Amino acid sequence: MGMSAHLARLRALVGHELIQLPSVSVIVVDDEERLLLVRHTGDLAGWAVPGGAVDLGETPARAAVREISEETGLRVGGLRLLDVLGGADYEVIYPNGDRVAYVTAVYEARVVGGTAEPDLAEVSELGWFARAELAVVDLNRFAGALLRATGHLAR
Repeated sequence: MGMSAHLARLRALVGHELIQLPSVSVIVVDDEERLLLVRHTGDLAGWAVPGGAVDLGETPARAAVREISEETGLRVGGLRLLDVLGGADYEVIYPNGDRVAYVTAVYEARVVGGTAEPDLAEVSELGWFARAELAVVDLNRFAGALLRATGHLAR
């Protein structure tokens, strides 16, 4: 979906300065207990946990369901809040220079329908990974910190 109108207005005021935003990250698990990871379009390196910003007036749980549907074509259910994370590992500098410090509500969810396909606007590739594979996957810093914090990746 890209940048919301609210965020675009905020960026018009503060430029590329660091801002803090609420977000969601969703550890999507399939019937084989594999985790879904995505590659973002643009210059963001490595595999990532899918998710995104919480829109104005939206609950984090609703944002989690929406983001997965928009980015991957999947419908998820059984959301379970695992943690709320923030700090230096969750700061991102986008290719256009925008700086964001995310505070992310991390959910685990199960696939309940849909067809896994990247939206090609925000996500260029999807992959399913067994937990044992995560240690050798090229994860971005945000995803590595998140998966370690939630116990999905050894410290």
